[in-house]
Amino acid sequence: MPVVINQNKGIMTAALSGEIDHHTAKALREDIDNAAQCARPKRLVLDFSEVGFMDSSGIGLIMGRYRLTQEWECQVELTGASPSIARMIRLAGLGRLGITGV
Repeated sequence: MPVVINQNKGIMTAALSGEIDHHTAKALREDIDNAAQCARPKRLVLDFSEVGFMDSSGIGLIMGRYRLTQEWECQVELTGASPSIARMIRLAGLGRLGITGV
């Protein structure tokens, strides 16, 4: 399974794994969105610790979850990104949105 979702006291963690590209992003988005819309967490943590590769689809995944969660004032946090993935995230300017861990 490319994403494992845990919820605890208003914090939802989505532990991503494998590769995030145009082939896998849709299923990840759907799984995270379904869980988030039910739980309405105060913080959404996207854990990239087990992600080996990410293309621009991953940036879209992050931005889409950010937009979705703004409806209920949820803070989005990124964690565990490899140096190359973290660089891509920084270059995309996601820190300017208020996403932490960038």
